Amino acid sequence: MSDHVRDLASVREATDRLLAAISTLDNAGVTEPSRLPGWSRGHVLAHLARNADALVNVLEGRPMYAGAEVRDADIERGAPRDLREQIEDVRASAERFGRVGAEDGDWGRTVELRNGVTDSASRIPFRRLVEVELHHVDLGIGYELEDLPEEFTYREIDFLAERFAGHRDVPSTALATDTGRVWSRGAGFGTGNWTTGGGATGSARAVTGRPADLLGWLCGRRAGAGLTVTGGLLPALPPL
Repeated sequence: MSDHVRDLASVREATDRLLAAISTLDNAGVTEPSRLPGWSRGHVLAHLARNADALVNVLEGRPMYAGAEVRDADIERGAPRDLREQIEDVRASAERFGRVGAEDGDWGRTVELRNGVTDSASRIPFRRLVEVELHHVDLGIGYELEDLPEEFTYREIDFLAERFAGHRDVPSTALATDTGRVWSRGAGFGTGNWTTGGGATGSARAVTGRPADLLGWLCGRRAGAGLTVTGGLLPALPPL
């Protein structure tokens, strides 16, 4: 089971880093494009705030969002706000999430997210951590995948490999980092084994690279530059 208390502490630390970083912007900087197609930095910040509130809904047993159209409209409405309003919204929504996370409860229970996806309540803090860390990178203000905490990077690779495991559109693929960490099986990814010589057996292909490059490819932030592929082409991953 996930350590939700530790993850909540990591969420607070990541949020503090984010708030410190965006406080160096100005109003014009908030309107500039983010690294996400079609979204300004204001869109990213509005999404982060509404995601915190949505995860409060999840933990309290309500629908994550009232609907896709409502979610999108809330982000569009919040995107043009000035920097002060953006910072206050991110901070206040993070505090609401933190308060609910600090409450006693059955953290082993199953909760429902969007589109019928379910998970353990204990994994919701990590899901929030993913949102804060990756969208901090998406802002394009000097925080890169290489700057992410090492533990987070490996856990998110674990999470995404599990998510893709057995996916019909993802061929059997073994993963390894240039630091020696190996994923011989994972969601969407196959059941191959990594030999001591560095090759994959029982898998159609193998992908090796720096942890940041592997994560960037898996989460759709990088196209795969810097990765070495054997046994075929780099698989095209479905959207998250």
